[in-house]
Amino acid sequence: MANSAGSRKRARQAIKRRARTVALRSMVRTYIKKVHAAVATGEYDQAQAALVKAQPYIDKMVNKGILHKNTAARTKSRLNSKVVSLKG
Repeated sequence: MANSAGSRKRARQAIKRRARTVALRSMVRTYIKKVHAAVATGEYDQAQAALVKAQPYIDKMVNKGILHKNTAARTKSRLNSKVVSLKG
């Protein structure tokens, strides 16, 4: 348990920060799942719209430090590949 005032404050901050991080990570995962669901239906336009909506959120998570930039790039690339495969 934190003993000094400063360490107690840091513990409180860590709890708040973790709650925010968990919420943001959950949100971006939901957007990714929406793209996967749209791909599963086979509707190209719907999948493309979901991808366009998800990409800015994935990028924002990189800027906030929630996702690593390579993880975000890989995720966007894989989602895009699945959406493009519907077009053909």
